[in-house]
Amino acid sequence: MFITNLLTTAQQVLILYILIAVGFVADKTGLYTEKASKLNTNLLFYIVTPLVIVNSFMSIDNSRENLRNFAFAALGGVVIHLIGMVLILPLFRKTEKSKAGLYRYACMYGNCGYMALPLANAVLGPQGAFYCSAIIMVFNIFSFTHGIYIMGAQKGGFNFKKLLINPGSIGVALGLPLYLLGVELPTVIATPISSLATLNTPLAMLIFGTYIAHTDLKTMFTDKKIYVVALIKLIAIPLIMIAGFKLLNVPKELAMAISVSASAPCANNTVILAGKYGLDTGVASKTVALVSFFSIITMPVMIALAAT
Repeated sequence: MFITNLLTTAQQVLILYILIAVGFVADKTGLYTEKASKLNTNLLFYIVTPLVIVNSFMSIDNSRENLRNFAFAALGGVVIHLIGMVLILPLFRKTEKSKAGLYRYACMYGNCGYMALPLANAVLGPQGAFYCSAIIMVFNIFSFTHGIYIMGAQKGGFNFKKLLINPGSIGVALGLPLYLLGVELPTVIATPISSLATLNTPLAMLIFGTYIAHTDLKTMFTDKKIYVVALIKLIAIPLIMIAGFKLLNVPKELAMAISVSASAPCANNTVILAGKYGLDTGVASKTVALVSFFSIITMPVMIALAAT
């Protein structure tokens, strides 16, 4: 199982890096520049991301067992982020404020949509993807509220309006009622939703690639703070979650699905949000790139531990 998970994870990371490389080359050749990519962030945030969540609700049966497991997975997502909140409290206190926020965000917020979701689907099938979608829902709510706050990008203190109006909550507000009521959307509506949702990964990776094109990658392996991020994101958080699963005797499939999300590398939103709010995209890009590379080894280990 370890070798299978290793190969699956490595393949998924390779796919993402190829997409990133396309964005990198496009920027270097002037076909699709960082300036142009910044114009697409709102499209990604406020249209594509909510539709990813809506689409996940549309793709699974609303049986009582599925609903119960979905709720448990969502609770698992909440716990993942609460653990992250606690672990980042003492970190990066002597680091420049804007960069410290990026490192803290990277420690706490994982690549649920672009890495965990396809990996869960590859390892566990549609059921695993369904459980992961619950965590994506939680991730988006936390990310666009608490995440923006700890980055230092939100001026004037915490804005509670963002708790209600953000891509995560918009997606849930649209998708959850449809799921609970068993509404089947007509093809003329369902097809555009699913089509736009598929833009999620490639669009985010292309944007990420344009930021990488303006990053000094030579310093990536010398930044000690990135190794701290990797330790928290790839090892500490998933190990705590897996230990909890063992104590609570959580069903293997559900534990594995949540563990995939808990062990995912830093969210690409680390870079996207940095670009949107004028923060250091170089630091964000290097952090996401290096931690994603390390995850090729750590994710299979964590998934195998959850499965035993």
